[in-house]
Amino acid sequence: MSPVPDATDRPAAAVSRSVVIDRPGAHRLVEREVPAPRPGEVLVRVAAAGICMSDREVLDGQRAPGYVRYPVTPGHEWAGTVEAVGDGVDPALVGRRTVAEGFRSCGVCERCRCGETSLCTGGYAETGFTEPGAFADHLTVPARLLHPLPDDADLRAAALLEPAAVIAAAVRAGRPRPTERVAVVGAGTLGLLAVQLLAASSPAELVVIDPRVARAEAALRFGATGALTPEGGEALRGRFDLVVETAGAPSTAASSCLLARRGGRVVLTGMFTAGATGIDPVHLSVSQLEVRSVFGASAEAWADAVRAFALGLLDPAPLVTHEFPLERFADAIALVGSGDPTTGKVLLRP
Repeated sequence: MSPVPDATDRPAAAVSRSVVIDRPGAHRLVEREVPAPRPGEVLVRVAAAGICMSDREVLDGQRAPGYVRYPVTPGHEWAGTVEAVGDGVDPALVGRRTVAEGFRSCGVCERCRCGETSLCTGGYAETGFTEPGAFADHLTVPARLLHPLPDDADLRAAALLEPAAVIAAAVRAGRPRPTERVAVVGAGTLGLLAVQLLAASSPAELVVIDPRVARAEAALRFGATGALTPEGGEALRGRFDLVVETAGAPSTAASSCLLARRGGRVVLTGMFTAGATGIDPVHLSVSQLEVRSVFGASAEAWADAVRAFALGLLDPAPLVTHEFPLERFADAIALVGSGDPTTGKVLLRP
């Protein structure tokens, strides 16, 4: 009989690191064994994960109650490679580059069965907020939420497909048509992604409005025909067939409605906080505006974003300005929301 090896003879368990926010203001980098995918899940090796303002809100304790569960590993914008699959999952997925929907929709409620998975009535659950996210070496996600990428996909750029899916949802809601006049309010990550997707609809005019002149002018490289400050935009009130709001600033919902022509369409994608300026109901009714809002993205919108990325209609790579390793999470998140106009998308690279 072979001798039983002692602890010093056994191979060390593979280690996976993750950022954990235990409570508002308190985070740490922890090590654990690589998680095993459960039935119906896949294990993904994270290549890159984007940081957005909602992650900053989780750290600062400003996320709305019910939309975060501490302790939590944040990270809802990510791309990676499937390393293992659980029972019932196609083993051919191993080695595939992929992204995945963040909402853990139930798949069986009326909204899910109608394809509106971002409106799932089964209860809120989302990767990086209530479920472990991608500020880690590995994460596990339900295989049904995957959107596989081309074999040669740039995973650094693909980490931005989550915000791109939100914009794809806004474009679906806005229904842009060729030769229309379109305005994008805000030139952050969402705004610049919106410019790329909206430019593909051949608008007659595509104007970006942002108080940060350099950010607004950056949109010209992505297909915008004009860049204005909010003061400059006031002269164009009532001009646009479609207005896509991406900033979430206190005044931008109301000002976006003023930019739309009578009978025009407005899509709000920014995350507003209490106290934001309300939309004038008199202007809304007299102008017969169609106003839609977007929170997250449906499976259909995710598919749109992934297709646009694969076809080269969407290139998020130029939006990335900073990259940090996991152990520099504090430095990375400090840049987000710092107000520096030269800071674009910040990535963690496990």
